[in-house]
Amino acid sequence: MSGPVQLRVAMAQVDTRVGDLDGNAALVVDWARKAADDGAHLVVFPEMTLTGYPAEDLVLRESFAAASEQALTDLAGTLAGEGLGEVAVVVGYLAHTSGPAPAAVDTPPSADGSDDERPGDANPRRGQPRNAAALLHGGRVVARYAKRHLPNYGVFDEARYFVPGTELPVVRLHGVDVALTICEDLWVEGGPCGVAGQAGVDLVVSPNASPYERAKDDLRLPLVRRRAAEARAPIVYCNQVGGQDELVFDGDSLAVSADGELLARAPQFVEHLLCVDLTLDRDRVAERRDGRIGPMTVVRTVVSEEPVAAFEPRPGHLAEPLSDPEEVWRALVLGLKDFIDKNGFPSVVFGLSGGIDSALVAALSVDALGADRVHGVALPSRWSSEHSVSDAEDSARRLGLHFSTVPIAPMVDAFESSVELSGTAAENLQARVRGTLLMGLSNQHGHLLLATSNKSEVAVGYSTLYGDAAGGFAPIKDVPKTLVWELACWRNADARGRGETEPIPQNSIDKPPSAELAPGQKDSDSLPSYEELDAVIADYVDRDLGMAHLLERGHDPEVVARVLRLVDVAEFKRRQSAPGTKISLKAFGRDRRLPVTNRWRESLPSVREGAAQS
Repeated sequence: MSGPVQLRVAMAQVDTRVGDLDGNAALVVDWARKAADDGAHLVVFPEMTLTGYPAEDLVLRESFAAASEQALTDLAGTLAGEGLGEVAVVVGYLAHTSGPAPAAVDTPPSADGSDDERPGDANPRRGQPRNAAALLHGGRVVARYAKRHLPNYGVFDEARYFVPGTELPVVRLHGVDVALTICEDLWVEGGPCGVAGQAGVDLVVSPNASPYERAKDDLRLPLVRRRAAEARAPIVYCNQVGGQDELVFDGDSLAVSADGELLARAPQFVEHLLCVDLTLDRDRVAERRDGRIGPMTVVRTVVSEEPVAAFEPRPGHLAEPLSDPEEVWRALVLGLKDFIDKNGFPSVVFGLSGGIDSALVAALSVDALGADRVHGVALPSRWSSEHSVSDAEDSARRLGLHFSTVPIAPMVDAFESSVELSGTAAENLQARVRGTLLMGLSNQHGHLLLATSNKSEVAVGYSTLYGDAAGGFAPIKDVPKTLVWELACWRNADARGRGETEPIPQNSIDKPPSAELAPGQKDSDSLPSYEELDAVIADYVDRDLGMAHLLERGHDPEVVARVLRLVDVAEFKRRQSAPGTKISLKAFGRDRRLPVTNRWRESLPSVREGAAQS
C-alpha cells in the first residue's frame, strides 16, 4: 500500500486516582466512548492510567502489579463488550513479569549502539515491574511497550521501581505504522524516537505523566518538535491532568507534524478530549526495518492494513496559552481540590488572620471547593491589631465562607500562669494555642486543617512547629511571598474584569506582613526584604547554587550568609511540614531532600553558625 492515508487520533487527558484500578478503567471506557462518538480511530490515554501516577511503593507490591495486569486484560474485553472494540486504545499500566529482576542502569544509548542494561548490585525488586503502555483492539491486548528511559531526578524515582524496556513495538493500524513511547523517552536524544526514525514509522504516540512547574508548557513544544524531527513522523503527546499529593499535572496535550507544525493543543488543568486529523504519506518512508536497531529491538504487529474511508479533515483545536499568574493559580486550585476530594475530606478549616497569606488561601479554597466547604477562624490575641480582625471579616464576607472568631488571650494567660515563658517561647505559645484549637475544630467537624505558610517562611523556618505549621495540607507551601502578592493582585484584577467582587481585601495586600506575636512586630524586623529573600531562595533552593555562584549573581554577601544559615538549620522543621502543591523548579518535600543531620554549610569565613528558633 502506498500514498496518503488518514487517521483521526484522540488524546484523552484525564484525571486518574492512584490505586483505583476499577475507577480508572471505567474512566478509560467513558472517554473511549467519547472518542468513538467523535469518529476517532485511535485514542491515547496518559502514562500509567490504570494505576494512577506516581504509584510509588505500590509498584513493589506484587498483588497490586498482578491486579494491574488483570485490569488491563479485563479492560480490553470491556471495551469490546461496550461496542468499542474497533477503536484502538493506548493505555498506561503497571506491567509485571515473574522471576528475579535484573538490576539495570538506564542511561542514554551508548556510542557503539550496544545494550545499556548491565548487572549491578542486588536489587530488592521481586519480579520485573515495568512502567508500560498497551494498545488494545478487538477485545485483546495487541502490543505492549515498557518505558525505556526511567527518570531518577527531582520528583522522579523510577529507577528505584522499574526495569527499562528493550523492545519498540510498531503496530500497523488502518495501514498506519504507530510506534509507542512513554514520557521520559521523549526527553532523550537518540532514544526510542531515534530508533523509530531508523525503523520507519508513520506516527509516534506518547502517553505522559509530566508534572507541572512554572513555564513548563514553554519547554514541551520545542521538545516534541525535536523528537518529531528525529522520528521523522508526527508525535501525539497525551499528558495527565489533576493533583496527586504534592504534584499537579496540567494536561497541555499536543500534536505536532513531522516537520514540527503544531497541529492541536489542549487547555491546561481540565480534563479534555483533543482530536487531531492526520494525513500521512507512507511513500515518504523509504525503508521499514524491524529487528535490532541500536539498543532496542523493533517488533511489528499488524492489526489492519485497510485504510479508513476518506473524510474531510477538521482543523485542530489550539488552546489559548494562560498568563503566568493564571497558570499558577489554576495549578494551586486543582492541586488543593484533588487532594481534598480524592482523600474524601468534606471541608477545610484554617486560621483567617487578616494577613495576605491566609486571605490567599481563603480565595484558593473557595475557588477549589466552593464557599460552603470552607471554614475560616479568626484567633485574635492581645497583640492582634484591630485591622487584623476586620480584614479577616472582610475576607470572609467577600468570599461567602463560614467564619467564626475565637479570642485566644484567656487561654494564653492560663498557660502563662502555669509556666514561665519569655521571648520567642512566649511568642510561639500563641501560635501553638491557635494550632491546638484549629486541630480540635478539625477533629470535631471532620475538616482538613490547611497550613497557610508560604515558601519564603518554610525556607527560613519562619513558622512555629505545632502552631501555624500545623495542618494536613499547605496550599501555598511552594509559593514565595513575592508571588503571593502577585497572585492576590491578579485574582482581584481577574474578578474585576468579570464584574465580580474582588475576593482579597486590599488592606491585606497593602499592609506590612506581621506574625503579630509581639507588640508592633513586623516580618522585616527579623528577615531581609522579601524581594531579597526570595531572590536568594530561588538561587539557593531551586537552582542549588553554592556561595561563590550566589555572590557572582550579585546578591549581598551579608544577606546571603544570613539566609543560607536560616535555610540550612530549618531542615528539621520542613521534614515535619504538611505536603503542598509543587509549582516551582524545586519544591520542599519529595523534590528537595536533604539530611536533617548535616554539617555542610555554604558560608562566608566570618559567618558563625546559629540555631533555629523552633
